[in-house]
Amino acid sequence: MTEDVTLMKGNEAVAYAAIRYGVDGYFGYPITPQSEIIETLMEAAPWKTTGMVVLQAESEVAAINMVYGGAACGKYSMTSSSSPGISLKQEGISYLAGAELPCLIVNVQRGGPGLGTIQPSQSDYFQTVKGGGHGDYRLITLAPNSVQEMADFVSLGFDLAFKYRNPAMILTDGVIGQMMEKVKLPEYRRRRTEQEIREQCPWATLGKTKDRGPNIITSLELDAALMEKNNERFQAKYRVIEQEEVRYQETACEDADYLLVAFGSAARICLKTIDMARKEGIKIGLLRPITLWPFPSNILNTYADKVKGMLTVELNAGQMVEDVRLAVNGKVPVEHYGRLGGIVPTPDGVLDALKEKIVK
Repeated sequence: MTEDVTLMKGNEAVAYAAIRYGVDGYFGYPITPQSEIIETLMEAAPWKTTGMVVLQAESEVAAINMVYGGAACGKYSMTSSSSPGISLKQEGISYLAGAELPCLIVNVQRGGPGLGTIQPSQSDYFQTVKGGGHGDYRLITLAPNSVQEMADFVSLGFDLAFKYRNPAMILTDGVIGQMMEKVKLPEYRRRRTEQEIREQCPWATLGKTKDRGPNIITSLELDAALMEKNNERFQAKYRVIEQEEVRYQETACEDADYLLVAFGSAARICLKTIDMARKEGIKIGLLRPITLWPFPSNILNTYADKVKGMLTVELNAGQMVEDVRLAVNGKVPVEHYGRLGGIVPTPDGVLDALKEKIVK
């Protein structure tokens, strides 16, 4: 079976990549603009070929708890939704983090707050990287800016989740989810056998064997001293992830006087702004965080010694800008430009904002 190149939506790419990765179970619920993920899986019917379970749950709350059950057995389990649905999943996500269960969650963001709109947004940044549920936990967060990365980040998300026993999220938006591009799908991987899962995940609840005690999966610990030790272990793990797993992309940064910082669809828009600005003699570059957590703070701090200012471009009222300001620690001005309510910024709008807020 060779790699296939085809034209498809970002949502469809997630579905096909999941089948080819060897995912054991997908549990979801339809909501615009991510419904094509579950629709594509239903149409592909992988239960007939790979044995993958695809189930439309009765609610988002049910879906995330099914993911918990699958993950507790060491299975590759995933779900997807869009912003209001992800809000409903927050208790389950906190439980997954507290029980150190690896899984993949896909959020194809739409505008809010409340039911908001079905148009694209990036306003779930705070919810995702600061912890949308209760407790001191983190989600490994990947931000694709192409249909190809939507496919690629399925495998990367699962790999990181199982490497660190931590939930991972693909945080995308309606632009990337709905747009169509050529994508190279990965080769098929067979699903793991139960014995392989036992070897990879000795903590999994697959039934007690005679050579060990029972495995217990829980986020509950009533002894405060022990719960503090659990939290200290979590924080130590998070520090390792921050050291080892930061990912970002630099474009035209070598000689830049000013830096745009953007992720996802906003970063694609900024690529055109770079060309426009440089034709006017304004040398700007783009730093695109690929991991929103862990955040590329160190490289931003380094660029703060080289550039005159930074502008974050986001489809929200200003969220990632706070992390950029923390990273540069006052070395240079950092401003924000964004559109709300499902309106997507234009390259001209970004350039005008740069001139107004930074280039003076």
